[in-house]
Amino acid sequence: MIVSRRFVLLASSISAALILSACQPKTEDNDAKSSEAASPTVTDTADSQNDVEANDELLESEDLADESQMTDMLKDYTKSMTRMHDEMMIGMGYNDPDTAFAKSMLGHHRGALELAKIQLKYGSDEAMRHLAQDIITAQQLEINILNKWLASHPDAPKPKPNTEAMQQAYERSMDVLNANMVLGIADPIPDMAFARGMLPHHISAVKMANIQLKYGTDEEMRQLAQDIIDTQQAEIERMEDWIEHFKANKIADKGIEDGSIEDESDEDEADNQSPELAS
Repeated sequence: MIVSRRFVLLASSISAALILSACQPKTEDNDAKSSEAASPTVTDTADSQNDVEANDELLESEDLADESQMTDMLKDYTKSMTRMHDEMMIGMGYNDPDTAFAKSMLGHHRGALELAKIQLKYGSDEAMRHLAQDIITAQQLEINILNKWLASHPDAPKPKPNTEAMQQAYERSMDVLNANMVLGIADPIPDMAFARGMLPHHISAVKMANIQLKYGTDEEMRQLAQDIIDTQQAEIERMEDWIEHFKANKIADKGIEDGSIEDESDEDEADNQSPELAS
């Protein structure tokens, strides 16, 4: 079973990154910076090594903020992410690509259920609450399928010819998932934290399913992988649309507040004036 030092360091630094983010004042400038940072670029090997060294320094620091400074929502998300990553890292270390997919996706789905339940606990937007419930319903069914399949499919005794390539592909997808989810769930607005956190989570599921289609041979797991792609790609589009509408409405509200955008009611009143009054 592989053990990635990078995963251990990154998982250990998730809490620290979220604590530091939570301690920042909730100003408009911070909101803008958070939006700009929502889509980090994938670094090359040298940059990844620098990230590992930075994580080493972070873990050695004794000046990190205390967990008590995190919001309750952030604590819940952090605990959920930690459990999910632990289970996924164990899963991807299996010898058989189909078993590795099933075990990793099982942890991934359980993480999705926990994220959705956190949204139902703290979120108020009806569209995001409805999406959370849809995720719980759909992914619980797939969890049942995975558990049933795993009960009758033990792991291969030795790695297969494509096992190492499969594991490396999963490792790359995990790195991107970690970085984007940390940024997403740190959003101070509960509904936006859910959308920005669940979006990379779903994108990661699609990537994992494509890895299964490339390396897996079991027909049932290949079919499940395709079902995951179809279902979660549609939900990805729902979240992307919601995030764009949310940002647009926030910009419009800000414009009305500072006077750069006239209130529609004022415009309608002006349009309804008689020519004599208008002049």
